[in-house]
Amino acid sequence: MTDNTNLPVQLSVRQKMGDAILDLVLAVPGSDEPQSTQNPEMKARALGRSASRKASLLAGSFALPPGVLGWLTVLPELLGVWRLQAQMVSDIAAVFGKQATLNREQMLYCLFKHVSAQLFRDVVARVGERYFIQAASTPMIRSIAQALGVKVTKNLASKGASRLVPLIGAVGVGAYAYYDTTQVAKTAVELFSRELVLKDADSE
Repeated sequence: MTDNTNLPVQLSVRQKMGDAILDLVLAVPGSDEPQSTQNPEMKARALGRSASRKASLLAGSFALPPGVLGWLTVLPELLGVWRLQAQMVSDIAAVFGKQATLNREQMLYCLFKHVSAQLFRDVVARVGERYFIQAASTPMIRSIAQALGVKVTKNLASKGASRLVPLIGAVGVGAYAYYDTTQVAKTAVELFSRELVLKDADSE
């Protein structure tokens, strides 16, 4: 028999995750990075490595508190890493001269494509050397964010459990944040190094 004791808590966490993702992509950060005319891909990859190191340190420091305090740091850790990744995506877009046209669809795709590529099948499509970006309505963006919130929440239990062994947990959490940020950077470089075709939404 399924234990539904924690169901309200799980639903609350999923809602918070979805709301946090939605807030993140609705406010696309600016960038001070200049466009690179020499080797934008090399510069972008350097930005990715730098952000990955910062994300690892940030996540690892959040994982240091022992016991229950460690569990309580899971959500702030995720939000901190996501904000850092969002800035990295904006900087990579700027290096390729695409920051002016960076929108919420592209940001959402870069940040979470490695979590579930299937969720973006109606938003981002690659055809040859071009990426077609379909503008999505706010309800559609919200629906994707909530679906991502469900997927992210499934990882929270394991993340929280790792806090029970602070030093070992911090190393593991930091390593995962590094890997996760590397995947976001890889997606961003792949996207912004190609020609982007922006398509208007049929309706809002």
